[in-house]
Amino acid sequence: MNTFDLLSEYGHEQVVFWSEPELGYRGIIAIHDSTLGPALGGTRFWNYASDEEALVDVLRLSRGMTYKAAVAGVNLGGGKSVIVGDNRTRDREMIFRAHGRAVESLGGRYYTAEDVGTSVDDMEFVRMETDSVVGIYGGSGDPSPVTAYGTFQGIRACAERRWGSAELAGKHVTVQGLGNVGYHLCALLHDEGARLTVTDIDQDRISRVREDFGAQVVGPDEIYAVDADIYAPCALGATINDDTLKVLKTEIVAGAANNQLDRDEHGDALHKRDILYAPDYVINAGGLINVYGELHDWSSDRSRRKAGDIFRTLLRIFEIAEEHSLPTAEAADRLAEERIHQVRYLSRSFV
Repeated sequence: MNTFDLLSEYGHEQVVFWSEPELGYRGIIAIHDSTLGPALGGTRFWNYASDEEALVDVLRLSRGMTYKAAVAGVNLGGGKSVIVGDNRTRDREMIFRAHGRAVESLGGRYYTAEDVGTSVDDMEFVRMETDSVVGIYGGSGDPSPVTAYGTFQGIRACAERRWGSAELAGKHVTVQGLGNVGYHLCALLHDEGARLTVTDIDQDRISRVREDFGAQVVGPDEIYAVDADIYAPCALGATINDDTLKVLKTEIVAGAANNQLDRDEHGDALHKRDILYAPDYVINAGGLINVYGELHDWSSDRSRRKAGDIFRTLLRIFEIAEEHSLPTAEAADRLAEERIHQVRYLSRSFV
């Protein structure tokens, strides 16, 4: 692996490697693009198989945050952090204080928040070392409800596009991943009258959703072949791949997970099969909107209303895709790149 070739491929401005082995901390922070504003992106704590896997993940995730902020219409750049290790560890304070020092070294160019494997409590430890952290107690807190609400509105937009009505009553939705976002999404779908089939690797999460919402349960590898209307991936990424595409039986793919496409060509494959895809960084932007609201002292209602705009944004992306005969993922990229280009031009104009 050539690190500089990877940075060039993804177009990153800066990547920081930070190690404090005596505290059990190994972290990578990636800033992809700060044209629109300071980079923002959560911290993922994961037991990666290799340093290369961790680096590729943080590069992909931070690039996605740039596009997410651009399409969401907020003045933020894209960044992300990963901490390499076992996120089940109970000895967390010093790991996250070390991470806070790494974030602080960037001088306000990057703000972090919780993500997979981290919590609001962890961000409180980060806050001991830097002010460049959001999603803490007394701030916007857990972004999951807003992320789920934006995802729900995105699913409604997909239904509007595919069936001419945003109503979800009677629609069969498969939900993969029942963490905080997945649970809140199931609640919204259940209240709307949708029928749920779910899966997760955590039996406690499965039991909760089954008891609260009457969901049917299938095994983790069985969810793709369920004959349903909508597949909502809400766990880790790359679940749209060569293997799952062979058995996928839904008309819509719309969920909260990041990096849902294993490779870009899988977006083309969905397009060719006439499966409507809600680009992940568009539909799951509610969490970003929530923490952006914290930075600008928005009320929770204002953040939720802004997340509701995902409905209109997706309809616009679907229009662009149809007009130019593009996969929806490519149409979303065009919309994001156009906003970044325009803001960069404005910045040059005032120099």
